[in-house]
Amino acid sequence: MQYCPGMDSRLLRQFLHLADALHFGKASEASHVSPSALSRSIRQLEAEVGVALFSRDNRSVALTHEGRLFLPYAREALAQWEQIRNTLMTEADELHGEVSMYCSVTASYSFLFEILSAFRHDHPHIEIKLHTGDPELAIARVLAGEEDIAIGARPEILPNGLAFRPIATSPLVFIAGKVHPQPDGRNWAATPMILSESGLARSRVDAWFRARGVQPSIYAQVAGNEAIVSMVSLGFGVGVVPRIVLDNSPLADNIRVLNVQPKLKAYEVGLFALKRKLKNPVVNAFWAQLR
Repeated sequence: MQYCPGMDSRLLRQFLHLADALHFGKASEASHVSPSALSRSIRQLEAEVGVALFSRDNRSVALTHEGRLFLPYAREALAQWEQIRNTLMTEADELHGEVSMYCSVTASYSFLFEILSAFRHDHPHIEIKLHTGDPELAIARVLAGEEDIAIGARPEILPNGLAFRPIATSPLVFIAGKVHPQPDGRNWAATPMILSESGLARSRVDAWFRARGVQPSIYAQVAGNEAIVSMVSLGFGVGVVPRIVLDNSPLADNIRVLNVQPKLKAYEVGLFALKRKLKNPVVNAFWAQLR
């Protein structure tokens, strides 16, 4: 679907803020307008497209069926507008716009300070819109067009159309609380394990156990590596996390890294972006920040 030049990019941007937040207060703050001004903008957009895009009452906001159909158009239309706008601005040697990023809390303070410091110096007029959450969602959010760039672990097979640029390598380690008895390699089936619900770490540790003919005793399955470190520090079992998570955890002093052989394959951490989005000068400027 191509961008309609007659449609106000401001309205599309405000629509996307509300579609993401489903809360007028949060969306108006992200849009730098009052809730009443945002409400007027949404009504104006709905008048232009001829249908209701949101169902709303005093307590809740939700996308209508038509709103969900309009959502991918709005993302693509705004991306096209930003691309041509910034192509023109590149000619004037000055980039303006916004880059949407997603990463885990650990990645935000492990990598972003250095990257963003240099980027802000070189491109002071580009705004960074940062979202944090489960790192296992990083690729999915980029593929869905919800984020321009995400930081995460490189999967075994990179999805079509996705670009990857490495930042660092982090070992994937078995950890235990300092008071927890260390497995000796003969009692893994009796060792309570605290593992990720899904994702790269889970698939690698599952393969590790299968190769040894062991059915692990899973005490808990959690979302987020920080939660694994927390539960392990309390002595609930043995966990598996990227070493970088442990090194940046406030609970690191309560944890031991187990000398388990053979070692799990290390994480390769880096940036993800859709290849087609790298044509956008703003997104490409961030991508090029990593040498």
